[in-house]
Amino acid sequence: MKRLLIIGIGAGDPDHLTFQGANAIAAADVFLLVDKGEAKDDLTRLRRDLIAAHGREPYRIVEARDPERDRTTPAYTAAVEDWRSRRAQIYASFIADDLADGQSGALLVWGDPGVYDSTLAVLDEIDAEFDYEVVPGISSISALTARHRVALTRVGRPVHITTGRRLAAEGPTADDVVVMLDAACSFTGAGEDHHIYWGAYLGTPDEILISGPVTEVADRIRAARAEARARKGWIMDTYLLRRAPSEDHRRTQNK
Repeated sequence: MKRLLIIGIGAGDPDHLTFQGANAIAAADVFLLVDKGEAKDDLTRLRRDLIAAHGREPYRIVEARDPERDRTTPAYTAAVEDWRSRRAQIYASFIADDLADGQSGALLVWGDPGVYDSTLAVLDEIDAEFDYEVVPGISSISALTARHRVALTRVGRPVHITTGRRLAAEGPTADDVVVMLDAACSFTGAGEDHHIYWGAYLGTPDEILISGPVTEVADRIRAARAEARARKGWIMDTYLLRRAPSEDHRRTQNK
């Protein structure tokens, strides 16, 4: 049986790699690196550095170009499904052509593949016999709360993980909302009682952290995000949007 190792490598800091992740890299015979283009070359470079540091010779590296996703169409879901299908073809070819029976191939996934990533959904589309193991990594959410020195949860309160599109359409749906990749800066629609903990390029030398009441820091975040994206050609950001407790809730908690 051919086997795939889906290895979470953390949010950008090489030290985010766990011992389990390092052992999985050492166990792999072949690595698939999906190149996202010159603008995102530093994402590929980190993967190569981790393979060089923890891979066990002899191993091979297979490269493929990531399919382009249509980012202009309003049919967002259909565009993502089309992109996933074309990515699934790349994975299927890797399994069929580059893995021998009994070999292990590895995909190094940014963050934690079980939290916010398309890899597992793409694998479900592959019509081939193979086994796979998922190795968790440090997510951008964990990196964000650690860098801002805040807890993700509060006593008796839910956390909602959503997207910028959904936040813009629905508003904050919980007192604590984690938003991934918000190109439209939808947090600006939150009320005066909201505080934001925002981070971009978490764990990398380009890391940017901004926090404060939304009404006070929204313009700073928008400007920092626009400048960073123009300079690097891409951006990955995450934030925690937190509503301040009401007076009634404070009184209840203090009883």
